[in-house]
Amino acid sequence: MEQKNNSTLTFIIIALVVIAGGVFIYNGTRNESMTAGTTNSTKPIENGTQDGVMVGGALMVNSKYIVDNAVGADNLTTLVAAVQAAGLVETLKSSGPFTVFAPTNDAFAKLPAGTVDTLVKPENKDQLTSILTYHVVAGSVKASDLRDGMVVKTVNGQDLTVTIKDGKVMINDATVIIADIMTSNGVIHAVDSVLLPK
Repeated sequence: MEQKNNSTLTFIIIALVVIAGGVFIYNGTRNESMTAGTTNSTKPIENGTQDGVMVGGALMVNSKYIVDNAVGADNLTTLVAAVQAAGLVETLKSSGPFTVFAPTNDAFAKLPAGTVDTLVKPENKDQLTSILTYHVVAGSVKASDLRDGMVVKTVNGQDLTVTIKDGKVMINDATVIIADIMTSNGVIHAVDSVLLPK
């Protein structure tokens, strides 16, 4: 009887720990919920700071995953919401490496009114996933790796074309506005337009 009571007590304690953990994640900030379970969230540098690139008011560092960096930037909130709606968070937290051409909020704002609201609806998940994966290339491709006329295959399966003229790098019709944002599982290049697959 005593053994049964001990087992019941142990089960209750475990259940309470799980529930408490769930409440913490639910009540946490957007950044905490995105990084829950991440063992690679931050890594201190010797001088107590982290080297990185400022994007949308957030320091993006190479010790964080692509998604964990993006979630802190106030000019990438639409992209982060779209990635969440498409269920791609865990994919972009995997080892990769990936190269992401990340449209800013202003890039999404160029789309016809209501487009984003329509795309994030559950019934349009496949279409949204197709668009988002058109912004992702396997491997870590830095700006120095890009060449004029280069064609790269996306995770979507379709190609992107690189144009370099007068020091300006374009991916299809989108201009790279911030290059080489290094992360622990790849690289981000912020772009000023949403890339749309055929």
